[in-house]
Amino acid sequence: MHEVAARAGVSIKTVSNVVNGYPYIRDSTREKVEQAIAELGYQLNVTARNLRRGRTGLVGLAVPELSLPYFAELADSVIRAAEARGLTVLIEQTGAVRERELEVLRGQRRQFTDGLIYSPLALGPDDVGELEGVDYPMVLLGERIFGGPADHVTMRNVEAAKAATQHLIDQGRRRIAVVGAHAGESVGSAALRVQGYVAALEENGLPYDPALVGEAGLWHRATGAETMARLLDADLGIDAVFGLNDALALGALHTLHLRRIEVPGEIAVIGFDDIDEAAYAAPTLSTVNPGREQIAATAVDLLVDRIDGAQDDRPFRQVVADFSVVARESTIGDAAHV
Repeated sequence: MHEVAARAGVSIKTVSNVVNGYPYIRDSTREKVEQAIAELGYQLNVTARNLRRGRTGLVGLAVPELSLPYFAELADSVIRAAEARGLTVLIEQTGAVRERELEVLRGQRRQFTDGLIYSPLALGPDDVGELEGVDYPMVLLGERIFGGPADHVTMRNVEAAKAATQHLIDQGRRRIAVVGAHAGESVGSAALRVQGYVAALEENGLPYDPALVGEAGLWHRATGAETMARLLDADLGIDAVFGLNDALALGALHTLHLRRIEVPGEIAVIGFDDIDEAAYAAPTLSTVNPGREQIAATAVDLLVDRIDGAQDDRPFRQVVADFSVVARESTIGDAAHV
């Protein structure tokens, strides 16, 4: 910076103002400094600047598993939103294992990040106390913990699942199966989405048949295919399927294809998440877009606010993203091209 200042004939403070984007500098002065920077090949030492500010420029993102398309695409969205704010994202995968989720909160990596976007899957409502000792900026994602000491961004699971089920009912479907339920679960995505499914049935005067609710542990394509096969073998007269995520729905589509069952002619299928693959399935998969881009951008914005200290005295906020039903061939057939 001394060399740039000498070459441009200005003070070091002026060089600093130009580099940091200070707006009140004459254009002629800015041009001289920028020319000197170009001639000398000067590069800003971001690490040193962050150290002076007490920051690293890194934020953490902890997700259960990147093999699930939703979390992989969420990570991509978070990375792009963070880059727009001048931040780099360090991704940590917990495997939905309780000990690893706790390690993310307490581990040494937190010394090297300015904040954390945290999506737990193994922790639950009784673990709110585990968040009490967190002394760094954090934004919580997901449906496992509500009311914790952190800003929280989530999705409208009940309403969105209800809308997905209603879409199937609007297509004339009456024996609608669910793929992906978790037995005994009272919180979390599975429980909330089944709740929305049941609400749609009730509003339309359709009976709830527990035999139509297929359980699946991990929400992968393989478990979706296996659950779909069990439901078909039970000969339940199914005419539609609601996969609680797109991976499960894609697995169900695979089994239906192997059984030579026409989709949507005999059985319609809808998923949840609107992952990229859904638009390229055969047939293309109807799904729910839960507002992933909004979730990512909002989480980053809230985290940056906390890092900057602008919101230190504000109560923790909960933001619920918007959703939409995306109708494609797996529920409306050729009408998807109209």
